Amino acid sequence: MNRFIDYLDISGEVLNALRCYKPIVALESTIISHGMPYPDNKNTALELEQIVRDNGAIPATIAIINGRIKIGLSREELELLAQSKDVAKVSRRDIPTVIALGKTGATTVASTMIFAQLAGISVFATGGIGGVHRGAEVTFDISADLTELAQTNVAVICAGVKSILDIGKTLEKLETLGVPVLGCGTEEFPSFYTRKSGFKVDHRFDTPEECAKIMKAKWDLNLDGGIIVANPIPIEHEADQDKTDKAIEHAIAEAAALGVKGKDATPFLLSKVKELTGGESLESNIALVKNNAALAAKIAVEYVRLTED
Repeated sequence: MNRFIDYLDISGEVLNALRCYKPIVALESTIISHGMPYPDNKNTALELEQIVRDNGAIPATIAIINGRIKIGLSREELELLAQSKDVAKVSRRDIPTVIALGKTGATTVASTMIFAQLAGISVFATGGIGGVHRGAEVTFDISADLTELAQTNVAVICAGVKSILDIGKTLEKLETLGVPVLGCGTEEFPSFYTRKSGFKVDHRFDTPEECAKIMKAKWDLNLDGGIIVANPIPIEHEADQDKTDKAIEHAIAEAAALGVKGKDATPFLLSKVKELTGGESLESNIALVKNNAALAAKIAVEYVRLTED
């Protein structure tokens, strides 16, 4: 018997949407607790939820609060995640401990996917996915997001791989794992802060309906695993490529010198890049995740329309 329901709290709004088969978009909480400073984190979280609603879907921000998996957060819970310094960063391996000990945790791409699938949500919007870290041939530092994408049936709408990572190796790993990488209106894989990376996506689509059809075909055929939907940052919010690349290289060198690694690496690098770009990277980050939330809602609407029969 599945006992996960014993650990799950679904908000009234999300529960009603599930019962009425309305489109829903999952949203992660690491971006709130570990991705942005206060109050940008809280304001962005609230804006993302509104963008999802404005585009026809119901938002479901996901986190663990006092040992309970929360699918859909209250304003008070969002505020807690935005301000508290005692929030764990939770990936797949951390879930049992955080829940069993009654702790509070913000969900990464991997854990958000897990909880979204448990709740019956097929579409998830985030900023960028984790991947293969630079120098992974020595450190073996590869995000659990990739293995989760190989086994969990959720479409992840993102602006590509975080550009602090090794994009080429990440795409090779996704190919090995059988994860489709789709480009929204583009044949080139975006590079988080910028629209180009020099690498190609597997397939291009130009409408949310086309993306929803690909999702339906994959899962109708019992081809388990997620889908990467790569959505380039709007051109007016694109960061300066040269400036950003230099900031990333400096941040990576500093992290290595300080011995920052594991789950602490990404928050450190993003914070350092923000500092070195004078805040431009944060502005780009906020713009791209809003863009992803809007596309995710449109895809969720089309996916429900295709599957409601």
